[in-house]
Amino acid sequence: MHARSRKRHWLTISAVTALAALFAIPAGAAPGHPATHPRAFSATVTAADGGGDDDGGEESDEIAEGADQFAEARTSPGTIAPGAFSAAWDALNKLPEYGGSWRHLTGLPYNSDDPRYRDFSSNSSGGSGLVTGRAAALAADDDGYVYEGSAGGGVWRSATGGGHWQPISDALPSQATGALALDSRGRLWLGTGEATTNADAYLGSGVYLLAHPHNGTFTTHDRVGGGELDSTTIHTLRFGGDKVWASTSRGVWSHSTTDLHGPWKLEFAPNPAYLPGGSLASDPNAPYKNIANDVAIDPKNPSNVLLAIGWRSGDTYNGFYRKTGGTWTRVNSLGALPTDADTVGNVTFARSKDGSRYYAINQSPTALNTDPDSNLDGIYVSKAGDPFGSWTRIADTETLAASGSALDEPGFMPGVQAWYNEFLQVDPTNADHVYAGLEEVYETKDTGANWSTVGPYWNFGFPCWSIDPAKQTGDCNPTTHSDQHAVTIGSNHGKAYVYVGNDGGVYKRPLRGQTDADGHATDWVSTNDGTIDTLQYYSVGIGTDPAKHGVSFNGGLQDNGQSILRPGDKVMGSNFGGDGGDTLTDPANGCNIAQEYVYLAVNVTQNCAVNNGAWVDDPTKVTSYDVAPPDNETGAARFIAPLTTDTRNSSTWIAGGQHVWVQTHGYAIRSGDEWTDAFDLGDGHTATAVAAQGGKVYAAWCGPCNNQGFTRGIAVGNADGTGWHQVSLPATGADGTVPNRYLAGLAIDPANSDHVYLAVNGFSRHWTEGPGAGIGHVFESTDGGTKWKDVSANLPDVPTDSLLALPGGGLALATDLGVVYRAPHHTTWSRVGNLPAVAVLQLKTGPDGRIYAATHGRGIYSIALR
Repeated sequence: MHARSRKRHWLTISAVTALAALFAIPAGAAPGHPATHPRAFSATVTAADGGGDDDGGEESDEIAEGADQFAEARTSPGTIAPGAFSAAWDALNKLPEYGGSWRHLTGLPYNSDDPRYRDFSSNSSGGSGLVTGRAAALAADDDGYVYEGSAGGGVWRSATGGGHWQPISDALPSQATGALALDSRGRLWLGTGEATTNADAYLGSGVYLLAHPHNGTFTTHDRVGGGELDSTTIHTLRFGGDKVWASTSRGVWSHSTTDLHGPWKLEFAPNPAYLPGGSLASDPNAPYKNIANDVAIDPKNPSNVLLAIGWRSGDTYNGFYRKTGGTWTRVNSLGALPTDADTVGNVTFARSKDGSRYYAINQSPTALNTDPDSNLDGIYVSKAGDPFGSWTRIADTETLAASGSALDEPGFMPGVQAWYNEFLQVDPTNADHVYAGLEEVYETKDTGANWSTVGPYWNFGFPCWSIDPAKQTGDCNPTTHSDQHAVTIGSNHGKAYVYVGNDGGVYKRPLRGQTDADGHATDWVSTNDGTIDTLQYYSVGIGTDPAKHGVSFNGGLQDNGQSILRPGDKVMGSNFGGDGGDTLTDPANGCNIAQEYVYLAVNVTQNCAVNNGAWVDDPTKVTSYDVAPPDNETGAARFIAPLTTDTRNSSTWIAGGQHVWVQTHGYAIRSGDEWTDAFDLGDGHTATAVAAQGGKVYAAWCGPCNNQGFTRGIAVGNADGTGWHQVSLPATGADGTVPNRYLAGLAIDPANSDHVYLAVNGFSRHWTEGPGAGIGHVFESTDGGTKWKDVSANLPDVPTDSLLALPGGGLALATDLGVVYRAPHHTTWSRVGNLPAVAVLQLKTGPDGRIYAATHGRGIYSIALR
């Protein structure tokens, strides 16, 4: 699949969110039809005018493809057994520690509307303001304390009603959050493992309880129960009587809230044979057979419980369940709320404090697979407060589109990502006042009779918008970042606020705030003040700043474009919009930058993309250019595709799709026509990693890339198109040979182009049930890739993402749980510093000699390695 552009007034609407999950979409479960997702805008100029990002649309497909890619790297050729990440974290902590301390570089505000960077590929002036990484869960009390659970950067606490954040879960083996909840005693419950089933959602290590959240921090001793929920994702935690209910990727579980030591009880799994230890546990579809989304508990009788069960893309077990005569049975009638398997997908419940109302959002698998506009079934209310109804529909796609939405045209309408974006929250003082989150934030004050889009997707397209660099977003009021995931209500100094969490962090407004004539809120405030850094980087680039003393650095981010920080800056800016994939930065000139969007949609700038927006009226003033290689147009590339330069010639670039593409004009490239096809990896094969040195090129690939017949390989040749051949790798991944798993990284010895290292992702066969999973994560070849030797030694069994070969023989390795290092002339590995259990997706050396790490959840760090 590939993205296609469409025009909206003068805007080119472009697709964008690069998300990810350990949930690969199984065969036959279509993720949804194309839907245009506006995220990066460009002028309606011709190629001769200086380009434009024509990689538009099809956001739903892109999120699904991103989910595929992230899962494939970690699960293929099979499935992961429970306990893998916890075991890897324990092993990592037992490694000797290598000297040196990490320097945190991105702990300052990141302004997505920075007026310095209003070039055509930027989202600056959209209205989101200060942003950070994806917020997956929220909780707040009436004493000014707010708790944020990030997608990959742990749990954070604010004691000031939002802002001045502090991390409180760094000691845990998982920094991925699925759910946060405060119980009646003020204790904070944390469910790890993000459950948005998107492209970069990680599994967790269970549920934890913090007894004194105002001043405590989570430790491994705070885990509730045993390891029953290890290696799951947790969607919600709900309380009823003396029980807490957990909706997980392996069914619904419960636990006493008074006795925390006993094991979790499995309440219901629709297909228990697919659970760990079951007869079908190794089936490739096992991760999708027991998905639980939420639990609704009768406020008058906590033993009456309604379970919402179902995989977003549809399965025969999808539906609602209740216990009758000691057995969980399907509910066949709930009034207007559908109960059939084809229409019940991702569901979110919300109950009013007084028990008089129950609300629900339902996503439709049928619509996901057939409707290009939206897969929202609707928003519903049970006016009796009874979770068993009768339910009435109070909103659908058309209702919300007409409420002041920015998504009011076919192809991308409210609810097009309902499987990914859902929240509901009832005003505790008014059961008719509700906030709902999809791609945007909606509010009703009269039980759904009227709706307002109080947090539009962005302000582009509204009459109040302009690109004026003297203003954040023209004459529009600031809005929230798009793609909503979490909501809570709390008070600070006696004033009530609603907090929303989305792909840009946490925003707040007064609970009963003000709106303009269009129903848009006038009072959103970003709490992403720079003290919270949960930015999810895919890449990093470093170069000497041409105008200032020191180095500047930039990096591609999940749904937050590309950040840039130049020497002396107190605020990071965003010079490219959308999802930032791989990044190239000229070490000699940090304003020469190439940023990959998705599917090899590459843009280049030679002035850091500094622009005041004058290109809107005069297209010749564009200073960023679309230079995507041809595989972008055909879709023959990975969602986040590999892009690199020759280590001895920064003017030679290598890009990997189905083909290995080469261009030799460096940052002066202005057109995608300047790429040449050096080698065709083969039909169905797509590059997963590329490396080049002195004209010699290595390209790793997979295809099929999922656990339905996974294959991988390595091709070697020259940048000029000569000498190409496929390396012979044993198909079974026999002991001592390269495993039949995802090949994630390549690194070449700076002193010898025939000496190359290979990073293999996923887990070894102890944890992965699949043909040829093999053992080992790092392999070495001294003969140009013909023969490979396992040099993993004492390396923990943890997914590995990239390698960096250093002058003198040192080797740095980025893993899903931090960075390890093998010193020159050594054979064993040491842990580098004390990063939290965060994925490090890329390592690069800066012109200052420091190593820069792009983490997917805690920003960018650097360190000096000997």
